[in-house]
Amino acid sequence: MLNRYDPQKENIISAGIDIGTSTTKLVISRFSLMNMAGGTHMPRIEIIEKEVLYQSPIYRTPLLTASSIDIEAVEKLVREEYESAGIVPGDIKTGAVIITGETATKQNAEEMVHYLSDHAGDFLVATAGPDLEGIIAAKGSGAYEFSKRTGKTVANIDIGGGTANAAVYRSGRLCGTCTLHIGGRLIEFADGKVRSISPPVQKILQQWGADLKIEDSRNHPIIKKLTDYMAELIGRMLRRELREDDMPLLLGHEPNWTENIEFIMFSGGISECLYKYEKAGSSPAQYEDIGEVLAQSLRNCTDLAFWKWEKPEETVRATVLGAGTQTTEISGATIHVEGHELPIRNLPVYQISFNHNLEKGLHLIQQAVKKAVEMYDPQKEGQNFALYLTALPYLGFRDIQELSSVLLKSIQVKPKPEQPLIVVLESDHAKVLGQTIKVQESKQSIVCIDQIKVEHGDYIDIGSLLQTNVVPVVIKTLTFHQ
Repeated sequence: MLNRYDPQKENIISAGIDIGTSTTKLVISRFSLMNMAGGTHMPRIEIIEKEVLYQSPIYRTPLLTASSIDIEAVEKLVREEYESAGIVPGDIKTGAVIITGETATKQNAEEMVHYLSDHAGDFLVATAGPDLEGIIAAKGSGAYEFSKRTGKTVANIDIGGGTANAAVYRSGRLCGTCTLHIGGRLIEFADGKVRSISPPVQKILQQWGADLKIEDSRNHPIIKKLTDYMAELIGRMLRRELREDDMPLLLGHEPNWTENIEFIMFSGGISECLYKYEKAGSSPAQYEDIGEVLAQSLRNCTDLAFWKWEKPEETVRATVLGAGTQTTEISGATIHVEGHELPIRNLPVYQISFNHNLEKGLHLIQQAVKKAVEMYDPQKEGQNFALYLTALPYLGFRDIQELSSVLLKSIQVKPKPEQPLIVVLESDHAKVLGQTIKVQESKQSIVCIDQIKVEHGDYIDIGSLLQTNVVPVVIKTLTFHQ
């Protein structure tokens, strides 16, 4: 263990595994952590460098049936790729297993995630809804960085086999997300004939009174009409002008940003058809679907030509790169954690804002814990949650003692009050608050972290304690941020 004021540097290994509707891939990265504070200042550990060490080939996602992932085949694939990268599961300190697109709805997706989390390393993020997938893809494609660097409003549209996940950023701030049933595998072919048509596409064809059937030729003119329609629909989504007849292809909520988009960027497998970044032979997977035709429709769509197109840094690997390099934050040296409680996964966050008034904030805590139990543990099964304390006023010694006492009293309404008390702070009070709670109630297990910005309704994963006395934290933003 390093001393508190030593020059602190540590390297940790991160893995990202993306199991998508069409493809599965893996990336191994190295993060360099360093104390960025001066010699006598409070340590502030930050990720100063991210380096991608290894990228796997792109594999076709192993499925047992149309609705079931082949867990053993995925695990074998991951194990072989670890060997190729020269690492073992114990080397992995953070990262993400992401089940994306329609694969996330497969019967055994959750089982798959837990299996890999147990066997392939100390993963944090476990699964991705369409919103989070869009956010991660925008970070992996470079759209997030581009918006941050230029101050522009950029929409990244990640189109894979089953879905198009859009995330809009302005100046590095997430403005909103939207997902459509648009992707390469919505119609598949075999021997030059239609082999399958997805249910959302069937609804659209029904609306049109179009007659496309299994065994029809892959050159049926309705297919080009359909991909042209999909390209125009993406345009309407970007302008927040979806029509009633578009609804069969909407997955989840409507576009929820208010800003006008200036640039668009495409990532995902369909953008690989546009830009051809991958080396020939890097993907053993072969596809028989509408991906190429859809890419052609996007390229020729006059509606989409309204926006400036920015080329992505990554195409088909955007999500896995985002999962491996963009999901981890570091909670600093002013924390109090009990190592045996870590790692903790899938913890919902309940925010309590003090509005810079201690008395009012203390009154809110008890009621907030009751509401958090109602919200996250309605069946009283013992689902734990994190309390996120924000807008705290200046706190003196007595104030910390009072806050500690109120927290201990408030958690008695939880079905299992003996659970670890998880507190996330906006300000650097985690260590002193954690120690004070421990003094007041020595049997109470505590994880108290800070320097992490989360939102009400987020989920967090807290990794194991690192050498530098910090913990990696993954924030899973599943809701729209203002």
